[in-house]
Amino acid sequence: MIVTKKALPRRTFLRGTGAMLALPLLDAMVPSLTALADTPANPARLRRLGFVYMPMGCDVTRWTPPGENTLEELSPSLSPLEPVKQHVSIITNLELRNAYPGTHATSNAAFLSAAKAKRTESNDYHLGTTVDQIAAQQIGRDTQLPSLELAMDLLAMVGQCDNGYACVYQNNLSWSSPTTPLPAEAHPRVVFENLFGEGGKTADRRNVLKKRASLLDAVTEELTRLQTTLGPADRRRVEQYLQSVRDVERRIQQAETSAAENPLPDRDRPSGVPAAYADHARLMFELQVLALQGDITRVTTFQLARETSNRTYPEIGVSEPHHPLTHHGNDPAKIAQVAKINQFHVSLFAEFLQQLQATPEGDGTLLDHALYLYGSGMGNPNVHDHTNLPIIVAGGAAGNMRGGRHIKYNDPKPLANLHLTLLDKVGVRLNAFADSQGKIDELFEPLSV
Repeated sequence: MIVTKKALPRRTFLRGTGAMLALPLLDAMVPSLTALADTPANPARLRRLGFVYMPMGCDVTRWTPPGENTLEELSPSLSPLEPVKQHVSIITNLELRNAYPGTHATSNAAFLSAAKAKRTESNDYHLGTTVDQIAAQQIGRDTQLPSLELAMDLLAMVGQCDNGYACVYQNNLSWSSPTTPLPAEAHPRVVFENLFGEGGKTADRRNVLKKRASLLDAVTEELTRLQTTLGPADRRRVEQYLQSVRDVERRIQQAETSAAENPLPDRDRPSGVPAAYADHARLMFELQVLALQGDITRVTTFQLARETSNRTYPEIGVSEPHHPLTHHGNDPAKIAQVAKINQFHVSLFAEFLQQLQATPEGDGTLLDHALYLYGSGMGNPNVHDHTNLPIIVAGGAAGNMRGGRHIKYNDPKPLANLHLTLLDKVGVRLNAFADSQGKIDELFEPLSV
């Protein structure tokens, strides 16, 4: 890297053998970002779009906020969102008609596609291009990774998984075409190397990085040279970013050491990941923060757990498997356990939003310059329906989204309406998406109290 007194390009990297470290947005880059200014003449300001999938629906009685219009009071399942309430909106009574007949496979498959999955147990599967990939085709063109697909489970299943539907529908949220599912990665180490390794095969990058105590060791010389050219505020910003990278790398190393000492690994969890679900999830969320902060990608998807997951959650006192609990037969005790899992998942998302909010960028924060959709493709899991879906929208959309509201429809509206709206707000203009009937303009209009 050649450093001059001129403004740094936004896509500035520190490079070492087998490693490449993207930098966060710095004041020294601002003059070179005038083309990205958010003006009526040029609305192409840097924005991010992310999706987090919660499997197997919810207990709607504990999910739905009690009021309408303004989000003054949160429901029990949504209570962890209190610190970021002004940045989130809840939408009640969205549906996925193309997910019927109700199955776990179609819940997952339709969530981002709003398309009907071809029923097949073979490899002649067919769905639709998902909303994240439509966004990636435009806002991901200039980034190192057009999109980032993450999961929590080892997705090794093939063949038929659910009522005659191929496992591919259940395993993959993202599809770059109706016949091309994009596998998600669940191992923090592999994600880390994909974000910060430079070129070559994955195994080669891994061998290079293993020879060092840290990725940052590979870019020390470049980093020292860069720091001499930056002002005090930029130096602090770079140091904070590098500390975050180092902390994530250290925790990945600790997890790998602990896993090597564990004689009874979880068969559904990749080897070398944290033993506790929450620790694993937090690492995956923090990797997203680093990827967004370094502008390595602007589009992410994250599957918190697989549909039909039999994962237990001992850290919150849920010892029974998740999937059987959702077929609760209206047993109050089981419903309460499902709600406890819902709240736990939301708490991890809330922590992630707080991280984004605590990360300065330009004239705001990462959360100000992002839009995230959190939700499920299933409503009531006991009957496998796809209406009244649990849906949260979070972020600022570069100052355009106004949170703190509860939008509640009397009659079901297509989830595709929301997808079309989110695409529009990150600059991807479409007349329609799947079975959409229009946009949800209420998300971006002043609140009427």
